[in-house]
Amino acid sequence: MNFDLNSEQILLQKMIREFSNEEVAPGAEKRDKDKQFPIEIFNKLGKLGMMGLPFDEEYGGAGADTISFAIVVEELSRACGSTGITYSAHISLGGAPINMFGTEQQKRTYLPSICSGESFGAFGLTEPNAGSDAGGTQTVAKEVGDNFLINGNKCYITNASYAKFLALTAITGQTGQKKEISAIIVPTDAPGFRVIDAYEKMGLHSSNTTELVLEDVMVPQDHLLGKRGEGFKQFLKTLDGGRIGIGAMAVGIAQAAYEKSLSYAQERRQFGSPISKFQAIQFKLADMAMKIELARNMVYKAAWLKDQGRPFSKEASMCKLYASEICMEVTNQAVQIHGGNGYMRDYHVERYMRDAKLLEIGEGTSEIQRVVIAREIGC
Repeated sequence: MNFDLNSEQILLQKMIREFSNEEVAPGAEKRDKDKQFPIEIFNKLGKLGMMGLPFDEEYGGAGADTISFAIVVEELSRACGSTGITYSAHISLGGAPINMFGTEQQKRTYLPSICSGESFGAFGLTEPNAGSDAGGTQTVAKEVGDNFLINGNKCYITNASYAKFLALTAITGQTGQKKEISAIIVPTDAPGFRVIDAYEKMGLHSSNTTELVLEDVMVPQDHLLGKRGEGFKQFLKTLDGGRIGIGAMAVGIAQAAYEKSLSYAQERRQFGSPISKFQAIQFKLADMAMKIELARNMVYKAAWLKDQGRPFSKEASMCKLYASEICMEVTNQAVQIHGGNGYMRDYHVERYMRDAKLLEIGEGTSEIQRVVIAREIGC
């Protein structure tokens, strides 16, 4: 085994860490307060070639591997969780399904604008009555001549306000209780398509989370993504890749919370000495460091397996589950180490804690990850 990053990955990590420290971190707290989407940051990321990082160069991407994607998500999230989730969803939920399942014409039509950042990537899966039970989709796409007529709504969709198109799941046929679920690419400016940005969230305030309403939206049948009736299989595969992104995001937020806590503990004095000299605080910091390193290794393993073309569903669920839960634990302890200051916005750790909670819910709850892992080990 070789745990070293290769030279390209090291250069990428150095570059994106400097970018995150200089461009992303300074305004993170204000953006969170103002619920301001970091569009300027993503314009700069587009110029750096980051918006299409893992996609082929012929479509405007950089042809990088999944470990590189995880590195970028981690470093952006370390500076700002909202920026991290926006980027992760753009790549793994927006661009990846088109890259994996699209026709050559669809790839040439849609991927270049994703790779340039002209259009943000988004994916319409979750519905009010179809969360963990994603097969409970109620959005319907009926055949009308050579078109699909789509009616339904989606909720908690990331990036849709900044997407010119997105893939969404819909029922394209039904036999008894068995639904035929397909994925369809839909322009967001199509007549009858509304994107509503009105959610009041616990955290990740400067990310874009929307509701989609589709009322008699008409798209040609050649907008079908992949094979008809395979939408369920497609989104399961899409979510496997997305879970690596969520795992990397969790590592980044946890790393930020740990670094803030270590620095604070070395400076904060009580009873005549820095609190970092107290064993109770040392043990908290030691556990943080250990669990973050374990989570990062699990994320990299899942990413490496994906890059090797090997099965990675189990490892993706493991890395997402473990990293998100230790992120919640680490950020909670970060607030505790900061004491009363930790409860205040100026010290950042309360934001990390609020942002961390979503990671135990999005792209499959912790409970669903345990179901996936149990299935993969033969239960």
